[in-house]
Parts: sequence; C-alpha cells; structure tokens
Amino acid sequence: MKQFDIAMIPGDGIGREVVPAGQKILNVVADVHGGVRFRYKSYPWSCAYYLKHGRMMPEDGLRRIGDSDAIFLGAVGFPGVADHVSLWGLLIPIRRGFQQYACVRPVKLLPGVRSPLAARGPEDIDFVVVRENNEGEYSSMGGRIYSDTPHEVVTQLNLFTRRGTERIIRYAFELARKKRKKKVTSATKSNGIIFSMPFWDEVFWEVARRYRGIAAEQMHIDALSARFVTHPHNFGVVVGSNLFGDILTDLGAAIAGSIGIGASANLNPEKKFPSCFEPVHGSAPDIVGKGIANPLGQIWSGALMLEHLGYPKAHDLVVNAMAAVLASGVKTPDLGGKASTAQVTAAVGKEIRRLAA
Repeated sequence: MKQFDIAMIPGDGIGREVVPAGQKILNVVADVHGGVRFRYKSYPWSCAYYLKHGRMMPEDGLRRIGDSDAIFLGAVGFPGVADHVSLWGLLIPIRRGFQQYACVRPVKLLPGVRSPLAARGPEDIDFVVVRENNEGEYSSMGGRIYSDTPHEVVTQLNLFTRRGTERIIRYAFELARKKRKKKVTSATKSNGIIFSMPFWDEVFWEVARRYRGIAAEQMHIDALSARFVTHPHNFGVVVGSNLFGDILTDLGAAIAGSIGIGASANLNPEKKFPSCFEPVHGSAPDIVGKGIANPLGQIWSGALMLEHLGYPKAHDLVVNAMAAVLASGVKTPDLGGKASTAQVTAAVGKEIRRLAA
C-alpha cells in the first residue's frame, strides 16, 4: 500500500467548493485502485488569510508543505486584495520555491462539450501547452522612479536563462514523444522582441535537432493565437514562455468549451520538490456559494496529479469518467447544463466505480 501526503490549499472563492470535490474523486480512485491511499492536510492560506495576517501564507509556509508528495490548490484571488499581492504572495513562491518550472495544461474537447468553434469535435481539439513557469516575462526585476509625476519611469525586465529555456523546451519534446501527434510548436515573437525571443528561437532549434522524428515549428504568438481558433487540429505540444504560455492556455480552455474544465500541473519533473496541481479558472466571486461551480477543472487537475505520482491508468480512468458524464448530459451551467457541483462530482465518482468494476 502506497500512501501519499497531499497539502490542500482551497484558497479563495469557489476554490473552497471544488477542492473538496476533487478530494472526493481522489478518494474514489483510492477505493477502486486498492494500492494507493492519500493523507490530506489543509492550509487556510488565501486572501482572507491575508486580510487577517497581512500576508498570504506564513513566513515558513514553504517549509510546512515542502515534505508533501503534492500540493492540491483551488483558486487564489478575491475582491479586496490586489491580484499582484495574492499572486506574488502565494502562487509564485510555491512555483519558484519548489522549482515547478514546467506548467502543463491539456487542451482537450471532451465528448458532450460544445466548442465555440464551429464544426469542431473532440478529434479536432486535443493538444498540450507547456509553459515555462519560473522566469521569462514574470520576473520581479525592474522598478519605478519619479512616481506620480509627469516624469515617472517604469521598467520591467524579462529574464531568460539558457538553463531555464533549454530545460522547458526539452521537456516539451520529451512529452511529444509520448503523444499521438509527435509535433512541437514554439510560441515566439522574435520579429518584435529583439533579444529574448531570438535567443528563445536559437535554443528551440538547438534542442529540436536532438529529437529526430519529432516535427518542429515556430510561430509568432499573434499568428499562433489565430491558429488555435482556425486550425486547432494541427497542434500536438505547444511550448511557450511564461507570458505566452499563460495567455495561450486560457485561450485553449475557451476553445475546449469552458475555462471551468481547464486543468493545470505545475511540475518539478525531477521530483526533488512537490508539484502543484490546480485548475486554470479563478475564484469566480460572482458564483460563490451558489453550488454551481464546475468541479471538473479541479478533478482533472487531480488526474494530472495521479499521473505525476506514477499512476497513468488512474489518470485515464478519471478523464474517461469525466467524458462519459459530460456525454450523458450532466453538466454545470457554464457548459449549458443545470447540474450542481455536487451532482457532477457524484456522477464522476459513480462512473469511475462503474468503469473500474
């Protein structure tokens, strides 16, 4: 029997509703699998915690969760606390402190979900976006001088290292080896950003030459965004910098039917530190407490966690159960249905048991 210690951070808003839903599905998987168990410890770190304590998590927060096998996170951000405060006070320290440099987000249209793209089905939208998660445009280097005067100057430095750039591109090619469509597309903007993006392109092609049999291409981010809409079937694995990957994954979730489904894995591939699994969506203050939050983004993130912990068949079991439930018409309002968070969660759990029987 293998037991994993999971640090749960429900966070804000609907995070407190969907994390328990994801936990229920993980427990169902443990029941049907028989060889795995989960032990959970919950942490109240959130915007509410910030308003009470003046910080998003304790000073020794990373130490407290550092021995966990994985982190299961809901959503962070809520009115009353500036977004940059919540992000840089919790998510960024977790991602960087634990060297979770690969953010992996599947973009997959599931059966029963209608894409806003006309005449597109599940066979057309099925790829993965790999986002560099530790450096790039989201650096904390820069500053402001002469604030609140006509002479105010603001600088923001983008940080690209060879080590960071090469390892994320290499990760994308390794992932492409396992995919049906063995192709890697690089997001760039080297026709407008004169230093960092030409460097990114150079490293991309250096790495690509080592992976014979994997198709490689680079596209400018504006054209690539358009191709997500017009030719989503052309992609296998898409790799981008921190900013480009962030934007592309939200667009990917949208073309796959709803950002409520989008799942995300912030990985330390070497497993020297815990990885963090969270849905793409935010805290959705407008629907908090209504019981209609889509739990599938959190549930799918749990499936990614199972895969990372060494249980790929359990991952497939959860995703197949999600697909079957959606195809049966059990959906939350964001997908055009009338089911509640609890009803969707229960339906997925029941389907997992049926498929595993």
